Amino acid sequence: MAAQQQMSPAQLNAIARSLIKAQAVEMTQQVYNQTFTSPLNTSNLSNSQPVITVAPRNVGLITKFIVKLTANIHNGSAVAINLTDLGPANLLSLVTFTDLQNNIRIQTPLWHLMLINSIKSRRPFGMSFLKTADDSPMNFGNNLASETSAPATIAAGADGTLVFWFEVPLAYNHDDLRGSVYANTLQATMQLGFTVNSTPIAANGTDSTSAVYVGAAAGSVASVAISNMTVGVYQVYLDQLPTDPRSRSVILPVTDLATIYELKQTTLSAMVAGQDFPYQYPNFRSIISTILGYVNTGATGARGNGTDINYFALQSANFTNIWKKEPALVGLQNRQALQFDLPPGFYYFSSRDRNISTTQYGNMELVNNPVVAAAGAYQLTAIEDFAFMNTISAAGSLQAN
Repeated sequence: MAAQQQMSPAQLNAIARSLIKAQAVEMTQQVYNQTFTSPLNTSNLSNSQPVITVAPRNVGLITKFIVKLTANIHNGSAVAINLTDLGPANLLSLVTFTDLQNNIRIQTPLWHLMLINSIKSRRPFGMSFLKTADDSPMNFGNNLASETSAPATIAAGADGTLVFWFEVPLAYNHDDLRGSVYANTLQATMQLGFTVNSTPIAANGTDSTSAVYVGAAAGSVASVAISNMTVGVYQVYLDQLPTDPRSRSVILPVTDLATIYELKQTTLSAMVAGQDFPYQYPNFRSIISTILGYVNTGATGARGNGTDINYFALQSANFTNIWKKEPALVGLQNRQALQFDLPPGFYYFSSRDRNISTTQYGNMELVNNPVVAAAGAYQLTAIEDFAFMNTISAAGSLQAN
């Protein structure tokens, strides 16, 4: 007992995490499956808004949700429409998760989740190699019709079916349980929310960054719509958690449960060519990664391939550059780490090896100095971080047995 009392919280957390990984059973169960028909923003959705609300099951140590979207897009215009750069990752304009203590842990567009899913797996999430890329006499490759897919073009008057899988992570990953939620309680509820994109089509020559398809004339945009969408949600959680043989209480990773894994996104504007444009990281956070999307012309949605930006920099409160990089160097480092480039105009800044701690360093800013910043230019900034909340005492308000 004396030796146990001398252990640090980190040591106790590591022991609990190790016991859970050794003994717990990972469960994957479908907790939601429903089809919504056109129009998607009327009475068949809650509060007459295009928001789908899912109540997760209060069971086990929840690590993530796996979501499948199946959507039909009807092209009622007179011309063919084409998939945008982000395509089906724009089917939802917002994904949210509110935990048992009413903390909003996730509040970000689907494209951010898609990029995080891909970055973590170091390959485009849910994608398969082409058969021609495999040196094998067997028929390996893209063989399953129900996997992520979207038609590149939908002809005038035709319909197209899109299938898109993604994960909503609560824990950082399978081995690192920071952010997981112990849900064995009846005294509180969680909420997973999906906001359907109300403008899935962009007219030719306009900003298509947040659209699924582009190509209709300005006057016929309203004739292109998501006619139906099926949402299926799988909850992944750890069951059969180890217990203390003396007290029979559940052994939980205290520090992991007191840590929130956040995914948030914000949009910034009023950029000026040749001038530093800073994004200030939130206080009391450990920043894991940042994804920046830069639209240099608001009216057309123009996004460059790096030639529209002078440099990026990470700057401390005393205006010291921790690093300063041209876009080509950022792209090179992305290729070395991920094996692929992000969609045009998007940049990934990793601080996974050593998090940017705004608790330790105070104010920290990510600086974008653009070459081109035409009227309406804006920046999408999405962050992934850890936050240790004192109000969450490792499920202290929950039943642990």
